[in-house]
Amino acid sequence: MSDTFVSASWVADRLDDPDVRVVDVRDGWEYDGIGHLPGAVSVPFDEFRSAAGDEGMLPGADRWADLLSAAGIDEDDEIVAYDDEHGVFAARFLVTAELYGHDPDRLRVLDGDYSAWSREHPTERAAPDPEPTAYEPGEPADSPLVGFEEVAERLDGDTVVVDTREQREYDEGHLPGAVRLDWLELVDPDTRGLKPRAELEATLADRGIDPDREVLLYCNTARRISHTYLVARHLGYEDVLFYEGSLTEWTERGGDLVTE
Repeated sequence: MSDTFVSASWVADRLDDPDVRVVDVRDGWEYDGIGHLPGAVSVPFDEFRSAAGDEGMLPGADRWADLLSAAGIDEDDEIVAYDDEHGVFAARFLVTAELYGHDPDRLRVLDGDYSAWSREHPTERAAPDPEPTAYEPGEPADSPLVGFEEVAERLDGDTVVVDTREQREYDEGHLPGAVRLDWLELVDPDTRGLKPRAELEATLADRGIDPDREVLLYCNTARRISHTYLVARHLGYEDVLFYEGSLTEWTERGGDLVTE
């Protein structure tokens, strides 16, 4: 798989490439009032998040098609997404794209987010007017999604179940046997991007999250695991499962919880 997290210079070199689409997933007021990357289109997080529970917490294929079509994105475009929250909202956008069939090798996170970009690169406030497309969602070649029953079946097996939330949340209730890996442990607060590869690998190994084991990720609403999922893929992990329903579904369906 190609690099998932790319530098600001990598993005800057490709801003004029018609096959590369840059997507800003911050709130609309940030995009308009603070500025954005040159040529970036705005698709705020709330617009691709389901409030009605359609297909779990995904927006639904029709809604996704409308959003990407309006943004001028084609199925074979390379997508670079960014936010101003260390990449967690951008990751959610890209995982959504993967789950609706976009080639994962053509999905990138701007490593270091908007704040890091704006320190050394130009921004603009004028919004582009992209030519609409007719984006057609599909099915991923190999879906990482698992549901309630599949998660329950793995709790007593060899799968490493990973809780990506804060310590307080974990203590209040987590899946039996889950190890905790706060997604922010993988982020450098100074660069706002990922920590060096060796540090990432050491952190995961310390929790028993090995690349030769099946790894299952959950949080509360599948946002934070989106970032951890992409980091694991970035590091070469091949067997990573994504519990879209996360604790929202798990608790609603009466799944067992362990408290500390």
